[in-house]
Amino acid sequence: EAREGRKENLNLGVLSGLRGSKPLVLTGIEIEKMSPEELQAAVAEVNVFARVSPEHKIRIVQALQARGEIVSMTGDGVNDAPALRRADIGVAMGITGTDVSKEASDLVLLDDNFATIVAAVKEGRTIYDNIRKFVRFSVAGNIGKVLVMLIAPFLGKPLPLLPLQLLWLNLLTDGLLGLGMGVEGPERDTMRRPPYSPQEGVFSRGAGTQTIWVGALIGAIGLGLGAWYYFAGRAEWQTMIFTSLAFAQVGQALASRSNKESLFALGLASNPLLLGMSALVLGLQLAVIYIPPVAAFFSVVPLGLADLGICVLAGLLVLAAIEIEKRFRR
Repeated sequence: EAREGRKENLNLGVLSGLRGSKPLVLTGIEIEKMSPEELQAAVAEVNVFARVSPEHKIRIVQALQARGEIVSMTGDGVNDAPALRRADIGVAMGITGTDVSKEASDLVLLDDNFATIVAAVKEGRTIYDNIRKFVRFSVAGNIGKVLVMLIAPFLGKPLPLLPLQLLWLNLLTDGLLGLGMGVEGPERDTMRRPPYSPQEGVFSRGAGTQTIWVGALIGAIGLGLGAWYYFAGRAEWQTMIFTSLAFAQVGQALASRSNKESLFALGLASNPLLLGMSALVLGLQLAVIYIPPVAAFFSVVPLGLADLGICVLAGLLVLAAIEIEKRFRR
């Protein structure tokens, strides 16, 4: 019977990989005779397991997990329940599956379509990537603001930003720009890369280093412009810090859309919500400094065209720095 199963799988193209003259298949009888170590070695090569019992299914799942694999198990019967529970992600059939298998699983396929699993994995990876991007963006921006507030007094300057101005910047960046970043589409290699370890942190794979240097760059830009204008006796010094930080984080948000691909390869219009939020942030920031009653409320003064151009350059500098780093990493 097992031989007939092998032959049928070969005819269907399931067993396309061969080691010598043997199809890469194991039966329950063969699994029964294997030690845990032997099974761990076998699961790396075998692509079909035939005539297996519930106990064998659990052993297969455990062998894969022992090799550091993230294991997903699909099933619809009562005999699948133990393996569904043991797997990292158990997936039960919603139409044909038993109540026991649904209770034991993490996910239930309402349409019993395996293609839905692929779509769910893609969506999950995209959401996870977007969360990591937003956290890095938010923390880096806040590092920049903290550096401005901490270091400016040591340079002989008064308080560089008022509490209301800080609150406004956080509302624009973490609120509006964060909303746009949250709907970013999947990266091109989203479904071609192996799964990340569940134990890794948000700042793993170089994300922590990037967050620190981007935050330091934003802080240096704000401090530098503020010191330049303050020691030159310009009344706009605080407004320059306030506005340059807003423009810098717009540039940061646009450049942070992808961990690998350039913004210009992605295209500005490929995330219309983020593009719209960026335009809204810039518009609101300009309204704060150019509408007299609002400017008085925020304790800022209007900027000249040249001063505003310097703030735009601050945003472009942050964008260019992140793009250059991505190019070197590629």
